[in-house]
Amino acid sequence: SSSYLLCLRYEYKPKKINIIMKTVINAILALCAIALVYICYGSIMGPINFDKEKAIRDKAIIARLIDIRSAQQEYRLTHEGAYTASFDTLIHFVKTAKLPFIMKIGSLTDEQLNNGMTEKKAMAIIEKAKKTGNWKDVEKEGLTNFRRDTMWVAVMDTIFAKGFNPDSLAFVPYGNGAKFEMAVRKDTTKSGAPLNLFQAQVAYDVYLGDLDKQQLVNLKDMQEKLGKYLGLKVGDIEQPNNNAGNWE
Repeated sequence: SSSYLLCLRYEYKPKKINIIMKTVINAILALCAIALVYICYGSIMGPINFDKEKAIRDKAIIARLIDIRSAQQEYRLTHEGAYTASFDTLIHFVKTAKLPFIMKIGSLTDEQLNNGMTEKKAMAIIEKAKKTGNWKDVEKEGLTNFRRDTMWVAVMDTIFAKGFNPDSLAFVPYGNGAKFEMAVRKDTTKSGAPLNLFQAQVAYDVYLGDLDKQQLVNLKDMQEKLGKYLGLKVGDIEQPNNNAGNWE
């Protein structure tokens, strides 16, 4: 009987070891399967999540670049066509400057235009009448209901929505305090005409640097192969482009 028990003991141990080994192997295979699923999921969702977040950030930055462009275009109207490379100057302009706004009442008829009347001539006749008090010429030319009055409107109320904060112009959304790069160029064309250009830009690294590093590398590599700027940009100081953005 002792021999029989000894045999059972030796027979039981290998079976127990086999069960443990199978359990360990199954656990390892399960972990491998989970890891494989995670890798596959990451390879699919990684680019999708990156592009989704990039689109959100791009939208905010494009809106800010459009605001900068709008401010620069108004700035040049009162500075002999020149832009500014200083955000401090641009922000001060937006906060304090006023722009002329012509309120128009009435219009010249085809008959008046055919007779050589222009808005400039019409206003000269009206201004003369205001000074002399003699309105006969105004009535004779049919300009009684013709007016062109100049009003001065604050830049803030002209080109930006209510509640806009001018101090935000310089800062890159999602840039952790980083500012846009801005540059201007004042030159002349071959014909001698004045040439004023500006650009404002921000690199991908500035506002996408906290996202998937490999996806960012892929994006920059693709843009580089296409010969494009590695970020978002409006205007160009190298060549006139009507202040277009590189997303347009």
